[in-house]
Amino acid sequence: MTTISSATSTATTTAATTSASTSEAAKTQFLQLLTTQLKNQNPLNPTDPSEFTSQLVQYAGLEQQMNTNTTLDTISSNLSSLLTQVSQLASQA
Repeated sequence: MTTISSATSTATTTAATTSASTSEAAKTQFLQLLTTQLKNQNPLNPTDPSEFTSQLVQYAGLEQQMNTNTTLDTISSNLSSLLTQVSQLASQA
């Protein structure tokens, strides 16, 4: 069997890695902002617990959407690479 590598899949993998590192940086930044907010809140007038919970739920939903996008990008690049390989094998036959 002939193995064919694609420059497109390499570029897509590099883009996905860059996107993942940016995503991790955004998560870290969000958590730093959250802990700073908690440290600096007024103890006599704390943040409303329902508002705080709502923000955490929104963050969790956003994180899941980002994970889904990353997974879909990976699937797309794998399918693209596979189609390229099949096309090249078909043209050789």
